[in-house]
Amino acid sequence: MEGRREVERALEAGLEPVALLLGPKAGLEAIPSGKAEVVRLGEAALERVSTRENPAQVLGVFRIPRKDLSRVRLPPHPLVLVLLGVEKPGNLGAILRSADGAGADLVLVAEGVDLFSPQVIRNSTGTVFSLPVFPLPQEEAARLLEERGLFLVAATPQGEKVYWEEDYRKGVAFLLGAEDEGLPPGWLARAHARVRVPMRGVADSLNVSVTAALLLYEALRQRSL
Repeated sequence: MEGRREVERALEAGLEPVALLLGPKAGLEAIPSGKAEVVRLGEAALERVSTRENPAQVLGVFRIPRKDLSRVRLPPHPLVLVLLGVEKPGNLGAILRSADGAGADLVLVAEGVDLFSPQVIRNSTGTVFSLPVFPLPQEEAARLLEERGLFLVAATPQGEKVYWEEDYRKGVAFLLGAEDEGLPPGWLARAHARVRVPMRGVADSLNVSVTAALLLYEALRQRSL
């Protein structure tokens, strides 16, 4: 992962670094390296290992965390987000940042992009490590939602209601699909409600990360009244 903020948030979440790579302008102050190998890099070497145009001065190598979904305890009326086949890491990272900001209780990433790809971590600003987010197959996600008895709300351009017309004050799970095809037919049929974002121009839908933010913050608004 790249960036001081991302590395620090990984450390705050309890991840142990394997190695820290520091550019010539980076200071090690306030970065607890523990037993990790610390490597100082010149500008040329930093540019070669970085995936950015303007390399961050702090990079970290961490083991991918293994979380146990069975240990998650949801509140009485949880706010859950289910992402089905989201393919772009930038979108997934932005969605996780919104989920963190809105206080989502659980995020399920059912297939699609790698949850721990460098761009997901960067676009989430490291919130991927503190969020209760879990990658899992679609069948397992469907079984979990059924067991919890959550109100399933599908985001689709063909929704019967505008998204702010639905009630999200009780336990709810928002369902969002892939950028190009949207939700699979089976998930649309499984939903208890289908909502849309009103579109007044020529585009038929918003970016999936924007739609996720609208839904999450509408739920937060309703629950704050």
